[in-house]
Amino acid sequence: MVRQAVVGDRGLVLGHAGFHGPPDGVGMVEIGYAVAPEFRRRGYARSTLAELLRRAAGEPAVTTVRATIASDNVASLATISGFGFVEVGEQWDVEDGRELIFEVPARPTGPLS
Repeated sequence: MVRQAVVGDRGLVLGHAGFHGPPDGVGMVEIGYAVAPEFRRRGYARSTLAELLRRAAGEPAVTTVRATIASDNVASLATISGFGFVEVGEQWDVEDGRELIFEVPARPTGPLS
C-alpha cells in the first residue's frame, strides 16, 4: 500500500510512503518512503516515518517494522536514527545493490513502555 505524502492546506504532494505489503507470518511489515528532491532537508521524511510507525503500532497483527536502506544512502540512514531501529542484516537489491536491514518493535516493550 503506497500513499501520497501531502503537506499543508493546498494538498501539496511532496513524496510517497507506505507498506510493502501486509504483515508476514511473524507480524513484520516493511516500510518505504521517498521525498521529492525539492522538499528534502525540511523534516518531511522524519515526519513521514513517524506516521508510518504510528500506523503500524495501531495494527494488532504488526509486531515489527522493517526498513531496508542502501548502504551508501547517508540521508536515509540519518532519517531512521533516533527511532530505535537496529541493524539486523543485509541483502542484495537488484535496483539499489547492497541494502542494510533495520528493524524496530511496532510497540515499545519493557518497563518504560
